[in-house]
This record gives sequence, structure tokens and C-alpha cells, in this order.
Amino acid sequence: MLELFEILLTTGFWAATIRIASPLIFGTLGELICERAGVLNLGIEGIMTIGAMAGWMWVYQGGDLWGGVMFAASVGAIFGLLHSIFTVYLGLSQHVTGIGITLFGSSLSYFVYRMLLPSASTPPKITAFQTYKIPYLSDIPIAGEALFSQTPMTYLAFLTVPVVWYILQRTPVGLAVRMAGENPVAVEAQGIDVLAIRTGAVVVGSALMAIGGAFITMSAFDAFFFGMINGRGWICVALVIFASWRPGKALMGAMLFAGLEAFQVRAQQISGAAIIPYQFYLMLPYVLSIIAMIIMARKAKYPQALLVPFRRGERV
Repeated sequence: MLELFEILLTTGFWAATIRIASPLIFGTLGELICERAGVLNLGIEGIMTIGAMAGWMWVYQGGDLWGGVMFAASVGAIFGLLHSIFTVYLGLSQHVTGIGITLFGSSLSYFVYRMLLPSASTPPKITAFQTYKIPYLSDIPIAGEALFSQTPMTYLAFLTVPVVWYILQRTPVGLAVRMAGENPVAVEAQGIDVLAIRTGAVVVGSALMAIGGAFITMSAFDAFFFGMINGRGWICVALVIFASWRPGKALMGAMLFAGLEAFQVRAQQISGAAIIPYQFYLMLPYVLSIIAMIIMARKAKYPQALLVPFRRGERV
């Protein structure tokens, strides 16, 4: 038991937690923006997959790393636009459309990969983002080594949280997005195009999701392979509920799940842990995250117009 507790005191544990949380932060913030505008985006798993492949392929074909991030975001934005056409403008089921986007994005990723690299027996590698130590801050014991010795994309993930919070809470655009998910009729009464607001939110949110996928191939790993997203998109959907649609709590939720994930990997390696089946450690992050989500979701106040299609001139 003492050895399990000592895991929490190691720099490696906290560094891994931050690294694992980074793509979840991007994905959760992206989903949060969509839902605050009233649109549930279940296409996140496929968008993260296509973002992972697009960013990696850009670099593999000779592009630069930040260009790969932008390309992944652009591809994600296109998928977000496709999603919004069906759900925002045509008013089709957000659940069905989202699942369709996930299937389409995942399948297209694997198809393009095989078309461009038909003879690749093992995933080709790229030169991914390297660790950048922030001077002085990285010298702080434990916290500095864990937080300030990461890749640039990790720093970007954490900086995105206050940016999203500020835009949603302190700007007219953010107010319009929030009201589009709460009372779109009132937004229309102010002469604001609700459909445009929702479409913009889905496009921006999907771009962030794709960046989260690109993080995995360009920062956490250096290759693209099938199934590498591994349900992270669905975790992000759950984290939005856990966070009660608030960016700050979304960061906390991502860190919680990432911490449990990092903990279970290290717990399996402890001497004597073999007496407990390894499947117990594998399920631990998901079980505890579900329990935490249930506790938090009971008090969560969801956007009132979430999942409700909006049609101009229609009164409810």
C-alpha cells in the first residue's frame, strides 16, 4: 500500500499525467464549445482520428510541425462544418449525425493512410515535437520538472483553457454562443444569426478536437496507427458533463482521468501487484471517472437548448 502511495510523489507520475491530459483538454474544450452553443458533437472520436492522421501525414510528407497542427485543425473544421450542415441547418438528429461523422472520419483516415502508404508494414515515424524546458521554472522540484518540461503542444493545451474561458465569459461572442445554447429565440430577437453562431461554434470546437488528435501523433507519439485514439473522444464527452460545461472544471476532469490512467500503469509494475488481475488496474480510471461524473452530473446545469434544433421565425 505504501508503494502505491509513493507513486503520487514521483515526478514521472505527474509528468505522465500532464502529458496524458493534454489531448483530453483539447477534445473536451472543443466539445464544450459545441454544446454551449446547443449542439452535441458525437463526431469527436472520428474528428480526433482524422486530425491525428492529417497532422502526422503533413509532417511525413515534408511539412513542418506547426503546419501539421494547422492542417489538422483545418481538416477538423471541415468536418465540423459538415456536422453543422446536417444538425444546425437541416435540423437532423445530432446523435445520428455525430455517430455518422465518427464512422466517416475514422474510415476516411484509414483509407487515406492505406492509399498513400499501401506497402507500409509498420507505422512510419516522424520527428515529433520535442520536450522544451522553460528556463528557471523547470528547475522547481517535482512541479517544475513535471509541468515545465513538456512539449510545446502541452503548453498550448493548458493555455487554451483560460483563452476559452475568457472568450465564453467575457466577450460578446462568448455571450452569443452561450445564449444560443440557452435561449436561441432571445438571440434571434437581438438580430443575431443563431445558425451562424452555432455553426461557428461547431467549426471551432471541431478544430480543437482535431488538434487533440494531432497531439497524439505529433507530440505523445511519432507515428499513426489504427485505433490509437482508443475512445478518448467519448471520454471527452463525459468530461464535459463532469465539468458542468465550464472550462476550468474541464481541466480538472482531464487531469483526474489522466492521473488515474498514469497511476494504473505504474501500479501494475509494483512488486506484489501481480496478485491482483491486471484488468482491475485497466478498468480503474474508467470506473472512478464514471463515479466522479455521476456525482458531479447530479448538480450540473446543462444548456437548455442543447439538442434542440432552431428554425428561424419559430416560437416556442
